[in-house]
Amino acid sequence: MTSDQPIRWGIIGPGTIARTFADGVAHSRTGRLVAIATRNPAKPGLAENFPGARIVDGYEALLSDKEIDAIYIAVPHTGHAEWAIKAARAGKHILVEKPIALSAYDAEAVYYEAKKAGVFAGEAFMYRVHPQTEKLVELVKSGVIGTVRIIRSSFGFNMGSYKPEHRLFANDTAGGGILDVGGYPVSMARLISGAAEGKAFLEPEKVSGVAHLGESGVDEWASAVLKFPNEIIAEVSCSIMAQQDNVLRIIGSEGRIEVQDFWFASGHKGGVGKIEIFKGGSRETVELREDRWLYSFEADAAGDAIRAGKTEFSSPGMSWADSIGNLRVLDQWRASVGLEYGVEKASKRTTNIAGGAIARGNSVPQRQIPGISKPASVVTLGFEFFPNFAAASLTLDAFYEAGGNAFDTAYVYGGGKTESIFGDWHTSRKVPREEIVLIGKGAHSPLCYPDMIAKQLDQSLARLKTDYVDIYFMHRDNTDVPVGEFVDAMDAEVKRGRIRGIFGGSNWTRARFDEAIAYAGKTGKTAPAALSNNFSLAEMLDPIWAGCVAASDDDWKKWLNEKQIPNFAWSSQGRGFFTDRAGRDKRDDEEIVRVWYSERNFGRRDRAIELANKLGRNPIHIALAYVIAQPFPVIPLIGPRTVAELEDSLSALDIKLTPEQVKWLEG
Repeated sequence: MTSDQPIRWGIIGPGTIARTFADGVAHSRTGRLVAIATRNPAKPGLAENFPGARIVDGYEALLSDKEIDAIYIAVPHTGHAEWAIKAARAGKHILVEKPIALSAYDAEAVYYEAKKAGVFAGEAFMYRVHPQTEKLVELVKSGVIGTVRIIRSSFGFNMGSYKPEHRLFANDTAGGGILDVGGYPVSMARLISGAAEGKAFLEPEKVSGVAHLGESGVDEWASAVLKFPNEIIAEVSCSIMAQQDNVLRIIGSEGRIEVQDFWFASGHKGGVGKIEIFKGGSRETVELREDRWLYSFEADAAGDAIRAGKTEFSSPGMSWADSIGNLRVLDQWRASVGLEYGVEKASKRTTNIAGGAIARGNSVPQRQIPGISKPASVVTLGFEFFPNFAAASLTLDAFYEAGGNAFDTAYVYGGGKTESIFGDWHTSRKVPREEIVLIGKGAHSPLCYPDMIAKQLDQSLARLKTDYVDIYFMHRDNTDVPVGEFVDAMDAEVKRGRIRGIFGGSNWTRARFDEAIAYAGKTGKTAPAALSNNFSLAEMLDPIWAGCVAASDDDWKKWLNEKQIPNFAWSSQGRGFFTDRAGRDKRDDEEIVRVWYSERNFGRRDRAIELANKLGRNPIHIALAYVIAQPFPVIPLIGPRTVAELEDSLSALDIKLTPEQVKWLEG
């Protein structure tokens, strides 16, 4: 795109904010409005509200319109991520009305799609690209009020009464103040805290919120306190049922700065913006006259970035990292007050983030595991870290759509929450149970006793919404209990049909496993046939957690090769050892240093880096390929927290290491 070629804009959603942005485009120097997409093209007033724009019937039609370069998405909050992703996949640049998504996890998925498509993506916090904000940052950096200590900011208005038909009062459309206007004071607090440190923004280290949840379950007024690493305290508030003063106050050691309605700057059609500085009993007013229309700054900031081939706003505009960080704060604020939207629950979030029904793909290779009747993906997805269904479903959907069908769950993960998440996921997506290879684990320390297996499996199966697991592991061993008692308990579950494949031990020793096999042979019981121990190119020197057992050394590899016992290997990529978080001169991460640092492991890391450079890959990809390339069945457990992390891990599956390369990596 040439530097003087106008950006041809299309708009999805013809509401009030869309009309305001259209005014901005009309008064911009970089763009022109070409089309407006609506699901009701016969709606009165469209031609008058969007003069000169074609009226397009349906949002999908705009995505395929060759005359459109960029799309402004102004549908209700619940449609932001879906249409942003669809637009990015169609090759359109995107500007999404705030919030760009309902959560930080959703936002990460949006920006990841934009990255893959190579398109611009921005969250429309208009005030961030206005000259008044740039001046405010300049004043803070200059130290005019000394050291910044407290920030107070609000954005609140009063709707007057409960209006059940209005989107702001609807839980199903993610109404309330936090998501609609709370992002403004939060983003400003993060911006100013960062400016005080000479950075684009700063993330708070603690967020604590309160709110009044109204009749529909959304927040009608809410406040939060943010504590930043540089000791700045921010007090932010928002409301849809309380008129607030809406003044930004930045309080320093030598004075304060105040700005009225900071997000409105100099006004819709231009005017004079005022920044007031109070210091030593005096008052100074910094006036900024702007004749341009307010939203033209946003249209031009996006237009300039697109023309320059950039994919995100420049500071103080909201970069991708800034936008995701802002939503993380809103996520924590919502979690503090127990606010979850209906659309985030499994009963209503039944499609993938792009609004489509999920279907199993075939890009992830399959393998046959001894004792399991159906093929399983060569990697197994673990998800103990996901905070809720909405976040987990992004990765679960993507894994299944790539062809993954093996899932690792456990009774203790998240106090049972992750088992419930998996149950909600496979039932809400109507994934055929016979396609899934499901791992269950129980009897973790300190409740590592045979009688816990049946009791915990009762609860696990109810939460998983299934009547059996394909693979079951004792999550720990208790050598004070005769091994035969554990074999008896698991054999009983096989006979009940609640374990329909194989069982074994997670973090069991070779001696204990051999003893269990021998006991089963003598008594005619089902023998253990699987392990879930650590296995990695880097050998675990010290247990990550109490009771952990690694199976990576030479004696273990000899035993696994002789027995051909499948090992579902956790921490198969060394928990960061093969990333730039580790290094001979890096000792900040206590766990990495304690667990992995040895000259032998660093030698392996060096060779992984060397091979990765030759193949044009990353060392962590080599580490995963090494595990899969063993002459005995090792099925790595991977724990990505985002779709980007998942796809990065899956990209390693096309690396086929030879036996010679495996030996060379080992040294």
